Amino acid sequence: MLRLKAICPFSWRVFHFRPFSCEPLISQMEKCKDEEQVFDLIEKNKAVLSEEQVGCAFNTLWQFQKQKTSLLKNIECIRDHPQFLTLYNLTVNKMEFMNDDNLVNVLYITRQFAVEAHDPLVEALVTEAWRRLERFDIQVLSKFSSCLVDQHLYFSPLMGKIADIVNRNLETIQDLRSLSVLMVSISSLTSQRFQEQLVNKTERLFDTIDSSQVNIARRIVQFLRNIKYSYYPLLERCNKMFLSNMNNLDLESISKILSLYHSLQFHSFEFVLMAKKRLTEMIPLFDHPASFVKLFVALGPMAGPEEKTQLESTILLMSEELTGQQALAVMGAMEEMETRDSRLIKNYLKISVKPSEISVLVSAISMLPSPHLDEAGISRIEAVLPQCDLNDLNSFATSVLRWIQYGHVYLDNTTGKQLKLLQKLDHYGHQRLQKYNNLNLLWEELRSLKGDWFAESLLEDTIATLQCLMDQINYINVAGIASFISRSNYLNTLLLDKIASVVLQQIEKIHPFSIFSIILPFSILNYDPPQRDEFFGTCIQHLNPYLCILDPLMLVFLGFYLAIHEYFPEDLIKTIFNIKFLGRLDSQLELLCSSLSTRVQVRLMELNRAVCLECPEYQIPWFHDRFCQQHYNKDTGSLNGAQQQIYKMLAEVLGGMNCVKASVLTPYYHTIDFECILDKRKKPLPYGSHNTTLGKMPEMHWEPNTPRVGSRLPPGTERIALEFLDLRAFCKNVPHLKGKSAMKKRHLEILGYRVIQIPHFEWNSMVLSTKGARLDYLRECIFGDGKS
Repeated sequence: MLRLKAICPFSWRVFHFRPFSCEPLISQMEKCKDEEQVFDLIEKNKAVLSEEQVGCAFNTLWQFQKQKTSLLKNIECIRDHPQFLTLYNLTVNKMEFMNDDNLVNVLYITRQFAVEAHDPLVEALVTEAWRRLERFDIQVLSKFSSCLVDQHLYFSPLMGKIADIVNRNLETIQDLRSLSVLMVSISSLTSQRFQEQLVNKTERLFDTIDSSQVNIARRIVQFLRNIKYSYYPLLERCNKMFLSNMNNLDLESISKILSLYHSLQFHSFEFVLMAKKRLTEMIPLFDHPASFVKLFVALGPMAGPEEKTQLESTILLMSEELTGQQALAVMGAMEEMETRDSRLIKNYLKISVKPSEISVLVSAISMLPSPHLDEAGISRIEAVLPQCDLNDLNSFATSVLRWIQYGHVYLDNTTGKQLKLLQKLDHYGHQRLQKYNNLNLLWEELRSLKGDWFAESLLEDTIATLQCLMDQINYINVAGIASFISRSNYLNTLLLDKIASVVLQQIEKIHPFSIFSIILPFSILNYDPPQRDEFFGTCIQHLNPYLCILDPLMLVFLGFYLAIHEYFPEDLIKTIFNIKFLGRLDSQLELLCSSLSTRVQVRLMELNRAVCLECPEYQIPWFHDRFCQQHYNKDTGSLNGAQQQIYKMLAEVLGGMNCVKASVLTPYYHTIDFECILDKRKKPLPYGSHNTTLGKMPEMHWEPNTPRVGSRLPPGTERIALEFLDLRAFCKNVPHLKGKSAMKKRHLEILGYRVIQIPHFEWNSMVLSTKGARLDYLRECIFGDGKS
């Protein structure tokens, strides 16, 4: 008893010395007056902070930022605070214990504090959220989708999964706020049917929201813009909500709504009138470039003469403070205002030192109806060329080529200066390539390069540089390098052999989902590495355990490109041509845009055809007749010049137009340029009155499931397919037949054709420069030893 009496006073003394600590930590955070007080609490309690308290700390810090104007926000300062790092580390350790709402909220706030999308914490939070995705409620799911949009993951498999969840649960969703966020997020992945369901659902829920919730209405309009659907009943209801809240709309909201209306070609005179009045009142309120540019772009196109003068004079004073993107936005607005004074841009060109910004401005000028860049502007471009990376050089070259191509010049000597500028661009491009001794740095610049200038001027040197650096190819960059070679259409056997060697040596370190990119150049360019069977066998074996979780679209493309190279892994083929898989694929196709959906369906058809023709032992049925009839039920267009020449000469060689068919459709729906039939004495057989009209698809003269076109011909006769092969059929640098053309030749031969391929470089050669030489060439191909 005495001991207890002795202990109790001490305990109470301790309690009275620390009264603040007895208050729950979350309550203490909520009472903080600024960020420093929050950070002080974090520092004192970091050893005992729970996952709930970590989430509360993030939320409190973000609430302080939301209360500040854009000019007073100090996001970078907060993010770089030592105790923010403490929060960062605590989140890494506690995220798996966070509830769903807390987890996604922390992800959202970390992105608001400008933590990069590739930061390990952000990646870990996204991965953990993906793991829980199916159990998220609609509010959490919508916030998570907005986080993915913030990371530009519009077409990611994860966003596709979210779209699938929304599609499955659409009937039960009653929260239009959350649904509107999701609609904007998944809009790029919705089919027309799904879009209509979302619009109908939105209409049914519209009356459930308060008339002041303009953000919901704005997101609905944004969704309609994204899917390019001017659905006037819904637009009118949203417009009424905007009008009733006009006095509460800020510059950001009005600017966004006007932009959306413009894209949808939705015209509301009342809204424009009220917006113009409200924006005009704002002119004196903004003196910061970012805000004033937004005002200029929104008000300029509808401003009267007095307002235009006021806007232009103010923006001219700010011109030296504008970024490249802001200057580009101003130029676009000036074009709508029919103001042809480009002084604002050329002022900015003279003072800008960033190549990327200058390239944006030059691109903007080149797209104006009457672009003109004076000597000072050209000199400014030339001055920054030594600083430019390959992307900047490519952008400049594209702009200059656009000027020359469309004749947007004033004087001949300007054209001459532009041609000289092109030569300098070539020079600096070659020079930059020669400086590279690090493959990964080079790859960073190559990954997004495209366009005529790069393909014509730098591709050969780029491949040579890659070859010099090919010892640096490893399991990390091998898929990227292979993907670049696929896009280039350039056959370099040393590089491809190196890729195959790295894959065989480091296959265990390569992610299975990279296999598709790795095999692509071998299939497209029709090239076998020295260890062909080992290489393809290793790739397929590495991928096999993951077939059930691969994205259905990726699986179809993988099967098709393996088929091009005469590989038909039984596990892969049986996985694809399975009722359950095809059902999954159909569900996914409904969420895709029509162009991508059609592309996938065509690839599936081509794979189905290849399996039926080359692997009949798999007993996969041909089920694409209806699709092909719909796909090919249209004019094929006119034959090109070379094909017309060949058509007329074939008629002369074979004895008349009735002995040759043009634009022929074969069993399994291959199209061939020309067809003729020879009897056993090599005499041409006439087709009769049903011959094809030039440039039109012929009537089908065979049964769809006929295995061989020659099965109904008299004994000893042969059916010949003649194909004119243009540039696209060959590798860019050598006359080597690409994979798809080689596969077509195999298929036609299986169908019973003797295939004659006429390469463009032979037909257009000096040897065949006369009509007589070409006629002899065709006779030799058809009646000679049969070699094509």
